[in-house]
Amino acid sequence: MLQSSHARFVGFAGVTGVTGTARRQGRGRGRRRALAVGAGAVIAALVLSGCTANEIVFLDLPEPVTKEGLIIQNLWEGSWIAAWLVGILTWGLMLWASFAYRRKHKDDAPEQTAYNIPIEILYTVLPLIMILGLFFFTARDQSEILTVSNDQDETVEVVGFRWNWAFNYLDQDAYAVGSPDVPAELVLPVGEKIRFELVSPDVIHSFWVIDFLFKMDVIPGKRNVFELTPDKTGVYAGKCAELCGTEHARMLFTVRVVEKAEYDQYIADLKERGQGGLFDTGMSTDEGQMPDERTL
Repeated sequence: MLQSSHARFVGFAGVTGVTGTARRQGRGRGRRRALAVGAGAVIAALVLSGCTANEIVFLDLPEPVTKEGLIIQNLWEGSWIAAWLVGILTWGLMLWASFAYRRKHKDDAPEQTAYNIPIEILYTVLPLIMILGLFFFTARDQSEILTVSNDQDETVEVVGFRWNWAFNYLDQDAYAVGSPDVPAELVLPVGEKIRFELVSPDVIHSFWVIDFLFKMDVIPGKRNVFELTPDKTGVYAGKCAELCGTEHARMLFTVRVVEKAEYDQYIADLKERGQGGLFDTGMSTDEGQMPDERTL
């Protein structure tokens, strides 16, 4: 009788042990299955969204159409590559720690420590290195882009005014200006370095050509200058990137980069239409300004 009871007890304990092991294995398979399903859902969402690799990784930065734009592109993409590497490393450590150090029994408690000097030094030094690295590359590229060498082929004075744009071709003694119904058009010769001089007779505007990967503020009383070399023909959108008043949204313009012969013909057409000389900035308006903001 005692032997029979002992046999039944041993048999019950063995079954219980096998069942516990199977349960843990089942939970492990469930976690792996959940991770696989989650990763598959993310990949499927990216694929079905129709996003390109450029849109996913670099947030769809446009291809630059100036020689200087390549500097901006390299800085942007390099910064994102560094950010992705840091993110992947961080996410990997978080996932590894959550599985490697997960609580295996209900009453388990992790080892209690006051501090860990090597880890704290690592968490201080690495972010500092990353910030200083980003600062160095940003300062280096910014200095190169904003350097004015004064060896330009053409000089264009950009006049941002309420509520449009005018472009004085200073070397050609001609100007172009937009109207409320027709956005302004800036025509540039391809492959030639252009010196841009930005002025405003009223309030702060911002000259932004998206495909140039560059913008600069147009400030009353200050002449901002930069140089760019368009190297791809085409038509590109431009706009004011500074909230300048009630008609800010209408301050649009286009940039047309053309061959030299077409550019020369365009300048000749401007002069034939009576647009020789410089644009009269008296066309600016006070509309939408507070009384204490008026500068005219």
